Amino acid sequence: MSNLQGINVYIDRYAQIRLLKFTKNFKIILVLGARQVGKTTLLKHLFKDARYFVFDPTQDLYNVRVDPDLFLKTFEPPMILDEIQYTPELLSSLKRHVDAMDQKGLYFLTGSQNFAALKNVSESMSGRVGILELGPMTPFERCGISLNQTWISHYLKSPETFHQQPFSLLKERMLDSMWRGGYPGTLDFEIDDLRDFYKSYVQTYTERDIRLLCNIKDVHTFSAFLSAQAALTAQESNHSQIANTVGITVKTAHEWSNLQSYGYQTFTVPPYSGNLLKRVSKSPKAYLTDTGLACYLLRITSPDALLGHPAFGALFETFCVSMIRSILAFDNVQFHHWRTNAGAEVDLIIERDGMFFPIEFKAKTNPTRGDARGILQFTKDYPGLKVQKGLVIHGGTEIIPLGSHAMAVPWNCFFA
Repeated sequence: MSNLQGINVYIDRYAQIRLLKFTKNFKIILVLGARQVGKTTLLKHLFKDARYFVFDPTQDLYNVRVDPDLFLKTFEPPMILDEIQYTPELLSSLKRHVDAMDQKGLYFLTGSQNFAALKNVSESMSGRVGILELGPMTPFERCGISLNQTWISHYLKSPETFHQQPFSLLKERMLDSMWRGGYPGTLDFEIDDLRDFYKSYVQTYTERDIRLLCNIKDVHTFSAFLSAQAALTAQESNHSQIANTVGITVKTAHEWSNLQSYGYQTFTVPPYSGNLLKRVSKSPKAYLTDTGLACYLLRITSPDALLGHPAFGALFETFCVSMIRSILAFDNVQFHHWRTNAGAEVDLIIERDGMFFPIEFKAKTNPTRGDARGILQFTKDYPGLKVQKGLVIHGGTEIIPLGSHAMAVPWNCFFA
């Protein structure tokens, strides 16, 4: 989805396939995700006949908080109810309202904060609501590549042979994709204007969303906390380190990290331990959801400036993992990372149908067998697992064999 308002361009999202299926099974559909990931644009495009209402944290324009039943009786569905977390009073009335109806796909709700009010939707409306999480737009979506053409989809289907098929590469430059990020509203922005977008984004997020969730008195300290999270993206979660860096307590760092997760600004990947509990890390890895925002927080001023930045490798991993999460958001998979006390590690392990798919991320253009050492070690340490041939995702242009246990694949590879 694009914010090219003058040209009126819409870009198909992978989520819309699942969303349209939801309309046949659920009376209520809840679309969750960070600010500006395209939730409203997606719903307005697919359901053009639906009435649209957006709720505000301070104003009650439709008197919904006072009399939610009257609101629902006044306006006929289908309806798009934007930022539903600001009107939790509506949820119980909505439940009673849809119970008296037989049709599906009546109400479309959005939320950008996954706190108690939104959790109550699934708890109180079991069987009535389908919940869909929308992530940042991927480069494959921007370029019109179908879900089944992406390298990750092909890899999970045929890990041993997918590389034997003819492939193509996206035209987008890696540095540009990482630095711009995946918020659809930035697609028509010139590079020089992106800083203003992210400045406004952070200001709105900290001064509106966060203050509604938590009484944060010092916005500047919270902004420093955001920058510290960006500097530590793709690393194991360490609240003590962030607390020392920012000058806050460990308890506060933990609470603020939860707020970031509630607002879909960060996500974590849990560790895989198997039976080697004493030898492997038990800490999750933490990522910022969008590398465009991360680059802004780290004051990286241009795509080319990424090359010399100490966080370049971590940002490339963040970029790839976030992209994979968006592509596989509606697949039944589990994500893990793996690291031993001796230093062997695998950045991402995808568990699917009892099989394990290990993936490493290297921003370099010429990966070698040494870059797949962690994949080989994981395979040796878990002989009882169905570990598939691993991948080293890299910034080059070729698929390169790295022995019998792994191959290197370009980040922007897709198949016809």
